[in-house]
Amino acid sequence: MTPDPDDPVISVRDLVTGFGDTRVLDGASLDVARGEILGCVGASGAGKSVLMRTIVGLLPRRGGSIRVLGQDMARLGMGARRALERRWGVLFQHGALFSSLSAIQNVQFPMREYLRLSRRLMDEVAVAKLEMVGLDASVCHKRPAELSGGMIKRVALARALALDPEIVFLDEPTSGLDPIGAAEFDLLIKTLQQTLGLTVFMVTHDLDSLHAVCDRVAVLADRKVITVGPMATMLASDHPWIRSYFRGTRSRVGAATGAVRAVRAVS
Repeated sequence: MTPDPDDPVISVRDLVTGFGDTRVLDGASLDVARGEILGCVGASGAGKSVLMRTIVGLLPRRGGSIRVLGQDMARLGMGARRALERRWGVLFQHGALFSSLSAIQNVQFPMREYLRLSRRLMDEVAVAKLEMVGLDASVCHKRPAELSGGMIKRVALARALALDPEIVFLDEPTSGLDPIGAAEFDLLIKTLQQTLGLTVFMVTHDLDSLHAVCDRVAVLADRKVITVGPMATMLASDHPWIRSYFRGTRSRVGAATGAVRAVRAVS
């Protein structure tokens, strides 16, 4: 699906939220287009996960508005809210699987919450979701403690896809994975997004993920979204934090520059 900037599925305007007397976000605005993968970045504590959790309703907003799939979140009754929640899936940081449940039971959890399915049908759907993320039936009855970090992420992604959502929220999906595992997970996200026509909102620190899968990047700083655009926009920015993040010594540009300098020094 080609992203349509004129058809935002998430629209945040002048959002204010925080904890106690501290405002984490103060006037943040952002649109997420249908069919895009949008990466959300910022310094630690800038409010990336807070923004995501406020959009899905896990944290209360203090001001501003949030519209998801055309609906004003502040105006929804309980029934309409639950119906809307069925249309998105969330992968939390570190997977957040239920430790007492097996992999297949974790995937089935949203089905038990929202659907009335027979045990046999739930088993079939859950196995299909696990296969969709690259896992086979051998993991079904394993608990999270028996799974590798990469497998936990995949089970958590299968759970996020359990109700065939239109939007998937990913919070640091590649954190804790080795470079090969992270690259494979990036490819999985991109493949699923294209195959299923998903809109993806991804909080990440992973520069490789931003380059590999994101259509646009939103940068949080000073309690606001200070810029949104494709990678070319980020690389051309003169904002100090954006320049440091995307063109610093640990970025692709910075690493390449450092390698050239090293070669020149040796020669």
